[in-house]
Amino acid sequence: MRIGEAAAAAGCTPRALRLYEQRGLLPPPGRTASGQRDYRPAEVARLRVIRELLGSGFTIEDLRSCADRLHLLTQDPPPRCGAADAPEGSGSGVVGRRLAILDAEIDRLTRLREDLARRAFGDRAALGDRAAFGDRAGADPQPYEPVPVTHRSPAAPPAPATP
Repeated sequence: MRIGEAAAAAGCTPRALRLYEQRGLLPPPGRTASGQRDYRPAEVARLRVIRELLGSGFTIEDLRSCADRLHLLTQDPPPRCGAADAPEGSGSGVVGRRLAILDAEIDRLTRLREDLARRAFGDRAALGDRAAFGDRAGADPQPYEPVPVTHRSPAAPPAPATP
């Protein structure tokens, strides 16, 4: 299939597909007689794995470090990254590094949240005291409910009122 079809089948754009190829995540595909890229189902399956891993928090650089093993994740069922029988250097290092980075970010955000709560509501709020925060302190997070916001430039006339 051509690049547009392969990209659509994998849930990405042709531009992203070319980027993955340039960065070494995807081997160069075969070419038609006219020089167009020709993708096979195995390459589309690999693209889907790449998209899934990027969506899970991995970076392109993370995936580059184990690009020679990405095809293994297209197996059904895919091997576990931390499997005890996995050969040394089989990618669990990438997972471990990414988990450490995520843990560090969670710690940073927790400290930031505690500092903000302390500044806004005093020491009791930073410690999760419900009395300082009302019923929300220490509670499980509620689903985010976006608030509709309209942005207008100062020169734009106000929007007409709707009945």
